Amino acid sequence: MTLLRKDGFLPRMKPLSTKRPTIVSILDIGSSKTCCLIARLKPREASQVLPGRTHKIEILGIGHQRSRGIKSGCVVDLEGAEQSIRLAVDAAERMAGITVESLIVSVSSGRLTSEAYSADIALGGHPVEDGDIARVLRAGASHALASERSVVHSIPIGYTLDGDNRVLDPRGMLGEKLGVDMHVVTAENSPLRNIELCINRAHLSVETVVATPYAAGLAALVDDEAQMGCACVDMGGGTTTLSIFMDGRFVFADAVAIGGNHVT
Repeated sequence: MTLLRKDGFLPRMKPLSTKRPTIVSILDIGSSKTCCLIARLKPREASQVLPGRTHKIEILGIGHQRSRGIKSGCVVDLEGAEQSIRLAVDAAERMAGITVESLIVSVSSGRLTSEAYSADIALGGHPVEDGDIARVLRAGASHALASERSVVHSIPIGYTLDGDNRVLDPRGMLGEKLGVDMHVVTAENSPLRNIELCINRAHLSVETVVATPYAAGLAALVDDEAQMGCACVDMGGGTTTLSIFMDGRFVFADAVAIGGNHVT
């Protein structure tokens, strides 16, 4: 499967099963180290502890190697980057006893751009359905489409129904116009192509891509922090990323090509 698509949207992660465990493989390609993690996600019952979490994580295998051929999150030496990926994935596979075919890849390269957009669609007075929500989300994200850039994330911040901006979940509600405020993260295609090429040369495929600042914020922040408003700064070897959460939503991201190697 090709990562970059003609419509400008990167592929999304497949929905997790709510009845049986799912194996996921993650690859984080940094300037100083390349890490691979293989985990089993087990469905969990809803509870007051960690609300919204649908699965428990069991780590099966971990592999990490010193990065070669990567500078500020971008590929500068194809063979070196490929070798680092091969070794990291191989170490994780040996520990887990599982052969990996596809990877979820976190990226900080590609000049990540974070912007807010609004869009609305006509409802004609009928109740809001899942298809209407998908349609308005698509309309909002389409504003971010640009030549040689792809949409990495398109996340709703809030909905409006006939101008009422206090709607958390409009499903089933009646109205004439459904609107959405969105946070859209895009990246340049060229760095993404080269990252995918390195992974393909290792006989692996890219299932989907996650922006590193988003992943860092989800991993580091607890629900209360994200709800009250919090910034997460992740300083790597060659890149520093920033993510901001407000009212439990991911509302801003940025990345600069300066990291710990420049200050220590």
